[in-house]
Amino acid sequence: MPQPAGHHGIDTPLRLGTVTLTNRLLLAPMAGVTDRPFRQLCRRMGAGLAITEMVSANTALWGTPQSVRRLDHEGERGPVAVQILGADPAAMAAAARMSADRGAELIDLNMGCPARKVCQTFAGAALLRDERRVARLLEAVVAAVAQPVTLKIRTGWSPEARNAGAIARLAVESGIAALTVHGRTRACGYATPAEYDTLRALREQTPLPLIANGDIDSPEKARFVLDYTQADAIMVGRAARGRPWIFREIAGYLKTGLRPPAPERAWIRDLVLAYARALHEFYGEALGVRLARKHVAWYGRDHRQAARFRREFNQAGTARAQYDQINEFFALDPAQEDQAA
Repeated sequence: MPQPAGHHGIDTPLRLGTVTLTNRLLLAPMAGVTDRPFRQLCRRMGAGLAITEMVSANTALWGTPQSVRRLDHEGERGPVAVQILGADPAAMAAAARMSADRGAELIDLNMGCPARKVCQTFAGAALLRDERRVARLLEAVVAAVAQPVTLKIRTGWSPEARNAGAIARLAVESGIAALTVHGRTRACGYATPAEYDTLRALREQTPLPLIANGDIDSPEKARFVLDYTQADAIMVGRAARGRPWIFREIAGYLKTGLRPPAPERAWIRDLVLAYARALHEFYGEALGVRLARKHVAWYGRDHRQAARFRREFNQAGTARAQYDQINEFFALDPAQEDQAA
């Protein structure tokens, strides 16, 4: 049985099949968020692995501009990990092979997405209702590639039908390299707090490296989840939006028991400016400006002037105008914010 991260230390390597991660802090794949610029940023901030947005197992769609960008790993620090979504074993196997041919060093399978449009195709979390199909799909993908294959699930379809233990057994039998569990069922969506009892029970049931996910939004919560579940690693998702330095905060806290000092406002400004430039360069200015409106707004959400900043930033129609808005917003000190509020 692997020793949990609490025994090893969060900054010790984690082996997933033939891939070794430098630490045990992972960035969750998030649709519309974990593009290449964001993955690269989180890696610089201390994430040991950053997985792509999910890509469809229907490789006929891979020629679309959106899919081409999702599968763009140019200049990305490895290991490169691609998450694929689908319900057909043969299609998933083909997508895994194509991902490997394009440079993926690790394949992650999505059986946790709760989105209605995904579950209506019997993919994502809907697969948890069909354990026979899960077994066929896992076996097909593992047999298709030499790269390690990992699996991300929720605890079940509903609180009345939690079956993470059964899925974990299938994962072991099929040769899956690690299991990530989000501590909610599909029916729970994101509306209820994550529960970690299922993960704690799984730790006793499975020899697989276990990665805990769900509501890990502070260094203290990371410590609690690791101690309570005895997981080998943790995966951070929504809390990294607008706060990618959370990986550095967690690592520092787990090593010392002390929260690192909050970043200076000027440091955050420079990070946001560089990130906006990366978005503009990756997508081109027109699309990059539109997408930056969502990504950059996250960095202002804890400030008194968040609504004003978002409104004015959304009106900026060029990259230059967005840089000016970022500089102006972060030039405000807290006293000025209160006066302007």
